[in-house]
Amino acid sequence: MHNAAFAALGLAWRYILLPTPPDQIEAVVARIRSGELQGANVTIPHKQTVIPFLDKIDPAARAVGAVNTIVRQGDRLIGFNTDTIGFKRALLETGVDVKDQPCAVLGAGGSARAVVYVLHELGAHLTVYARDVEKARALHADSHGMICRPLGALAEIDPATKLIVNTTPVGLSPNIDASLWPADVPFPTDALIFDLLNNPPRTKLMQQAEQAGLRAVNGWNMLVYQGAAAFAKWTGIEPPVEVMRAALDLPRD
Repeated sequence: MHNAAFAALGLAWRYILLPTPPDQIEAVVARIRSGELQGANVTIPHKQTVIPFLDKIDPAARAVGAVNTIVRQGDRLIGFNTDTIGFKRALLETGVDVKDQPCAVLGAGGSARAVVYVLHELGAHLTVYARDVEKARALHADSHGMICRPLGALAEIDPATKLIVNTTPVGLSPNIDASLWPADVPFPTDALIFDLLNNPPRTKLMQQAEQAGLRAVNGWNMLVYQGAAAFAKWTGIEPPVEVMRAALDLPRD
């Protein structure tokens, strides 16, 4: 999607895959600092271990505790987390107002950190359901009042919950018949189900929600918008989002 946007804007830039074993992180960061590379995306398992090699960490990335985008500014390297931007933009597009509303996050991994940061920023009343409750408590130091519960407590979810976000890989292809939501537990009657997964396009969790008459969305828009945010930080130019979406062959809705 980045190369499609570069081409559409007539930029002589190229986005490449750069497999990086853990012992080569410092060397790759040095290539960015030298100007050989203009920036980078950072993925698992390097989103936290790359931080000591950077000169400045954006406040959102610092709060989340993870960097997924590196930008070179002169001889300084700045770390950002555009997952927060992507999730926030995708959520706002759904039209769901989470301010002062009960919201639930499933999982306590890296994606959950970005989601919790955004929902805290938007004023939601958060409950995190996770296998590891202690890990959930460490998601966001400033989330005063955030409730952390084991996954088994989903049967007791607040019936007024407005948003349920799955941040776990449960349901990801090839395990397309898996879902964290117990078959015998009813969904809150007015909740939006936001599954960060995008393969398959309609996860088992989304199908369960739709069968219950609820609206469900996947992670496609978040994927595109976090990429667009990174593109803008590297180039200083807002990218053509629909070109990026088309390059991924994603439907509009």
